[in-house]
Amino acid sequence: MHRRERCVSRLRRSAVEYRWAEGQYERLPELAADLVRQQVSVIFVGGGAPAELAVKAATTTIPIVFSTGGDPVRSGLVASLNQPSGNITGVYHFATGLEAKRLGLLHEMVPKATPIAVLINPNYADAENQLRDVQEAAARLGVQLVVVRANAESDFNAAFSTAVQQRSGALLVCASPFFNNRREQLVVLAARHALPTIFEWRDFAAAGGLMSYGTSLADAYRQVGVYAGQILKGAKPADLRDQSEHREGARHRSATDPVGPRRRGDRIAALCCAA
Repeated sequence: MHRRERCVSRLRRSAVEYRWAEGQYERLPELAADLVRQQVSVIFVGGGAPAELAVKAATTTIPIVFSTGGDPVRSGLVASLNQPSGNITGVYHFATGLEAKRLGLLHEMVPKATPIAVLINPNYADAENQLRDVQEAAARLGVQLVVVRANAESDFNAAFSTAVQQRSGALLVCASPFFNNRREQLVVLAARHALPTIFEWRDFAAAGGLMSYGTSLADAYRQVGVYAGQILKGAKPADLRDQSEHREGARHRSATDPVGPRRRGDRIAALCCAA
């Protein structure tokens, strides 16, 4: 059996404690503290920097494995991608680092479209960085932008209406777990308003969206499972280099298979924040 399959198989034999903040960021510190009190063997965290930093603040001893779309060095989660330290390691899948590339691809698809609308979630931890990257790319391309914002489903209709009223010729939906969890609704709205739209994940295109550009979220979570399995076998997070998917969508590099004792009855925790 391949080592990835062995690690994933091991996770299936472990008990998992789930905590979901449902987009309520103020709940994160207590949810993280609760998982620490449960004395779990390893904590997986996703859903953005607020959740990841809450878990980091809650424990310096329980191993933490993250999957993040925002730069973990910029957010302060880790000091280095190549050499993690302490009890944290994980996967960086560049969700928010590709907005400029997405804008460029959209411009190539519909070169006469200007202005281009940009839908952004202002509550997302990397929103400011996303907007700055898009604005810089737009300046290089000579494209005008119409920035519309949404952090609740009730904002969607107004955001699309504004984009249309401003005569936007296309739409870039910035990366956000909130948007990803409502991809069918966004795909329908884009089609209804006849806006050529680019999204972050392939799942949007599979749901009927025009196009998407990004790394593989499935690969990212698979690598998280491999890391968690290796930690349960005795590996130290500091020995597992943070994995970063290539900006052009390459698959993850393989991780080192550590040597360590197998344990039964492991408990794994998962904390996410996205609504």
